[in-house]
Amino acid sequence: TPSPNTVKNTPSPNTVKNTPSPNTVKNAPSPNTVTTKISTISKVSSKGKKKQDEASLAGGKKKKSKRSESHNKLHHPSKDTPSVSVSPNNSAPSNLARLHVPGPSTPAASTTTSAESPSAPNRSVSNASVSTAELSFDLPNGFEARKTPDGRTYYVDHINKKTTFVDPRTGKSTIDTIVKLKYERDFKFKINQFRFVCKQNSLPNMTKIPVSRKNVFEDSFREILKQDPKELTRRLFIQFEGEDGLDYGGLSKEWFFMVSREMANPAHQLFVYANNQVSLEVSLESPNKPNNLEYFRFIGRFLALALFHGKYIESGFTLPFYKRLLHRELTLKDMESIDLEFHNSIKYIEEAGDADVEDLYLVFADTYEVNGKPVTHELKRGGNKIAVTGKNKAEYIRLIVNWRFTRGVDQQTEAITKGFTEIVQPSWLRSFDEKEIEVLFCGLQEIDASDWQRNTIYRVYTKDSQEVRWFWNFIHEIDNEQRVRVLQFVTGTCRVPMGGFKNLMGSNGPQNFCIEKVGDESWLPRAHTCFNRIDLPPYSSYEQLRDKMLLATEETQGFANE
Repeated sequence: TPSPNTVKNTPSPNTVKNTPSPNTVKNAPSPNTVTTKISTISKVSSKGKKKQDEASLAGGKKKKSKRSESHNKLHHPSKDTPSVSVSPNNSAPSNLARLHVPGPSTPAASTTTSAESPSAPNRSVSNASVSTAELSFDLPNGFEARKTPDGRTYYVDHINKKTTFVDPRTGKSTIDTIVKLKYERDFKFKINQFRFVCKQNSLPNMTKIPVSRKNVFEDSFREILKQDPKELTRRLFIQFEGEDGLDYGGLSKEWFFMVSREMANPAHQLFVYANNQVSLEVSLESPNKPNNLEYFRFIGRFLALALFHGKYIESGFTLPFYKRLLHRELTLKDMESIDLEFHNSIKYIEEAGDADVEDLYLVFADTYEVNGKPVTHELKRGGNKIAVTGKNKAEYIRLIVNWRFTRGVDQQTEAITKGFTEIVQPSWLRSFDEKEIEVLFCGLQEIDASDWQRNTIYRVYTKDSQEVRWFWNFIHEIDNEQRVRVLQFVTGTCRVPMGGFKNLMGSNGPQNFCIEKVGDESWLPRAHTCFNRIDLPPYSSYEQLRDKMLLATEETQGFANE
């Protein structure tokens, strides 16, 4: 029994001329040469298939150069190679394409697609990964799959005119597996990126800041402003007068808390508490303080140092304050937690008809008092002579809201921004929103879910309502970081006042957290930050409530979502 290599009439597979190995077959690449990108899969036309048959009949007449050309085409497809197109259809037809990728034991076959059907609109999906599981079965009639700007799939029910993140084929939601993890992963990633940028822009060694405990605010004011901004990027070494303690991080942490607490001291005439009695805003009396702009520039540097060195402050600010720090445009909804009366007046103008707006006889100017005397400020050049109409009321609302946020304290706000940008560039924070900036400043305060539940009131609902029980199950189930986001969504701040939730403040004084029954199950939860109230629709299941709450608190931005 001779070996195969010695048998003349039974050559090895590598020597058989008319039975090439899989690596040599022009249209049957091995699994190692098959790419998973649709753009690299070529459709075999009828003309090409005819030539293939003719080549097969030719037997051993192929030349070695032809084999090399075939190998190059498999590994390096040309630009002329057509891409497979998948045709989405609102009615989800039953003849959608099945993508077939040859496996180790699968013979090669030409790949077809329903994109050739004239009734289906073509949409190229080149350079996108394909999963055969995604094309294993079709969407029900009337459903269409789309993607959000961040790439998450959602489904449109054209029959019932609804959208959902629940796959109608599997009944599974994308919220649990994507939204929660995506937020946590992205927020931590952004923090790590910011810390990396700060480290890259820091100088070696340390900068000493000598202060006394009795006069910590004034001493810090002088020491911080006399330093070159670059010197403050070194590690801070806080030295309290009369103490021998060495600052290995603990003294710096204490110094940041002490100075931030002094910022809210009424004696300094710099900040006052907003309506929620938790967050600070610039005081209207601050222009009366001597050298106040330098003090506000010091505050800007101090806040930048807290972010740069990864330290927390005790007193947080309003969300509009953080938006201005980020150079973000303010909206009317941002005014609700600061001046409810002004907010309601502008809201009426926004919703009024053209005739009603013209009957108000408004112009592009605002009149306010300074030291008891009326002062007129034009919102735009010649605004005192430009009447507000239905056509230009949107511009008027935008200008009056921006002016209202800076009225009387615009120079002070600019001084804070100037001091802040001397150390931290705005571009370093462009990936954060104002809520995340508050968390960076104040940290994650541990929230007592039981205390939260004990000090909550209800409207239409009762504490025994099924939806209310689901809500508190959700609060107890999520971690502290997500509780902070829910609290921030409803009250406008991530901070709980001293004494717990029983001391929660609204725009008109003490205001308990409130849950009210509003809308139907297709609605998202809505928040009224000035009243610490959440409108919770009557959802049909705990899973639906959980999905909607996560979507509202972690995926929405601003106050424009309903």
